[in-house]
Amino acid sequence: MSDAVNANPGSDLSTRFAAGVVMIAIACVAIWSGGWWFRGLLAIGAAVMMVEWGDMNRAPRLWSWIGAALVVLPTLILPELLYPAADDNPAVLDSLLFGKAWIGFAAILGIAIVYAALSRRPSLGWGFIYVCAPAFALALLDWAWFELVFWLMLVTWSTDIFAYFAGRAIGGPKLAPRVSPNKTWAGLIGGMAGAAVIGALAAWLLDLGPSYYVVGAPLALLAQLGDLYESWVKRRAGVKDSGSLIPGHGGVLDRVDGLLPVALATFLYLVGSLSLS
Repeated sequence: MSDAVNANPGSDLSTRFAAGVVMIAIACVAIWSGGWWFRGLLAIGAAVMMVEWGDMNRAPRLWSWIGAALVVLPTLILPELLYPAADDNPAVLDSLLFGKAWIGFAAILGIAIVYAALSRRPSLGWGFIYVCAPAFALALLDWAWFELVFWLMLVTWSTDIFAYFAGRAIGGPKLAPRVSPNKTWAGLIGGMAGAAVIGALAAWLLDLGPSYYVVGAPLALLAQLGDLYESWVKRRAGVKDSGSLIPGHGGVLDRVDGLLPVALATFLYLVGSLSLS
């Protein structure tokens, strides 16, 4: 993601826009369809991200592919064992409903430790957690309350869009020049402001309740921190993009780096709010 003018004058903004529209359309159809359609999209996306992560960390491609195969566990097998797709959208949500979810997160941690040990690359174990914990959280959110997945997507997308245009229109001091030279404080504030408005409006339209009216801005901050983290990883790896799969956007990780922490935080917020209710 970038919130400043692209330094390359030949960049094709129309290609970037068209690719973005296609990605949003695919995501919306999968969320609306739910069940195996959504979990299948999660599995594909997580598998690609594991390969991209392995490439950025210069891991042997075999271990990257093994990591891509292992994502079937947190995206398809664990969600189905704990929360069958046929039983999605329960009539009443309760914090006890998610008691089994911690088994899934513990399993992800265990798989990551074994994966890191066998590959002798701790970075691959961390990458597995980084990709798969949010993917598992998204599968559970879709099972329980698919409107909440639409909402967190809208918050993340609005963060990207408003940060980009605020940074482009206003410019000004850089946010973290050593990590991501294009990002500005104006972009950060613009992204948070846009997410606050869109998040509150979406929460009202989707009937999520007043507690979701006010968390758009904090989640936007988290999304941009996630973006900065991936920029830091790429800078350490000496690469511009995590991959080249998506025209005008780079890799899948480049596109969802802000979504990953937002998805996990939204799941924790949901469980926390249910515990207090």
